[in-house]
Amino acid sequence: MEVLFWSIALPGFGHYLNGKLFKGTVLIILEFLVNVQSGLNYAILPSFHGEIHEAISATNFQWLMFYPCIYLFAIWDAYRDAGGGNEPYAFIPFVFSAYIGTIGVVYSPTFNINGVYFGVIWLPIIFLILGFLIGKIIRFIILKQVNRKEKVS
Repeated sequence: MEVLFWSIALPGFGHYLNGKLFKGTVLIILEFLVNVQSGLNYAILPSFHGEIHEAISATNFQWLMFYPCIYLFAIWDAYRDAGGGNEPYAFIPFVFSAYIGTIGVVYSPTFNINGVYFGVIWLPIIFLILGFLIGKIIRFIILKQVNRKEKVS
């Protein structure tokens, strides 16, 4: 769990704890590169103050679209290297979180509910959580099918 939480804090930190210094360094460099090029840290500040349109206008979406996949891969890989995720198809919730989080980035400048925009920070986070839950459901269905086939055999 320690590795998982450090990876959530900053991609690459969990790898350092696992002794994977090269991989951790590469992920930290990717994190900083994508973060700076996308304007993510700048977008966080106005987003927390409710200035969603300012955050959207400061964001480079061509770079930000990489972020969910790098972030979730770093979390999954550090967790797996630490001995977690050994169950069949344990990666699926992480993968779907990355996929659907990226969709959240794509729609963040335009998606709104009754004129309320969630923006480049909150919508992708909501979509990451939604993607994780969808991944859990898909994993459950796959495991159920695999178990059914094994019983028939």
